[in-house]
Amino acid sequence: MMKKLLLFFFVAAMAVSAQAQKTYVLLAGVSKYSNEQANLGYTSKDVKELRDIFKKQGCVVTTLTSKYVVRQQVGEKIAAIARLAKPEDKIVFCFSGHGSTGGMVFYDLSLFTYHELVDMLSQAKARQIICCIDACHSGSVTSDVQGSYAWSDEAGEHGISFIMGCRAEEVSYENGWLGNGMLVQALKKGLRGMADANGDKAVTLIELFNYVYNDVTAHTADFEQVQHPQLIGPGSAHNTVITRW
Repeated sequence: MMKKLLLFFFVAAMAVSAQAQKTYVLLAGVSKYSNEQANLGYTSKDVKELRDIFKKQGCVVTTLTSKYVVRQQVGEKIAAIARLAKPEDKIVFCFSGHGSTGGMVFYDLSLFTYHELVDMLSQAKARQIICCIDACHSGSVTSDVQGSYAWSDEAGEHGISFIMGCRAEEVSYENGWLGNGMLVQALKKGLRGMADANGDKAVTLIELFNYVYNDVTAHTADFEQVQHPQLIGPGSAHNTVITRW
């Protein structure tokens, strides 16, 4: 009887622990800009499809598209998530839209810098923070925020990792045949389980990056310029489980 009771309490404790861990996801995509000449074809669709995947996997998801992707709105959402997230929780931020050296281009064509993003996310207590940016020149995040405490292994409990769509000097493509940005179409497949290299039903950060890197470089091999996704952040975060499928 005692063994049965101990087993019951152990299982109950594990269930409570699992329920207590949450993943907060903020998705921002801009297809229609304040200047219509800057409009893109699939970026709002990108984040809506990622939203469906993350929701199915039990994440707490907030989605902003087009005219709502402005500094005030994004800043308020990040601040709200930073207040809610506990140390054991995860935070995921994804952006799909135009990019320039040093940051993301929001609806009003303002540049939301990677400095700003790191500063805001660093207010969170969550130890595991992952950003996925499908934008031109997104690899410039390396030089732009290099040296931030949130990037080094010495940061210990506070690390921010980035999967960026391309190198600093490269553009990030959309593909009409695939119906998504090149990085996002790979992320979608990877998060659904195709990135699970060891078959343990969990997708880690390094597994997800390896999958999207191979997928994107293969799909752009015949383009004028091959697109090379980048993984930037503390090596200690590589085995962070992004999702279970």
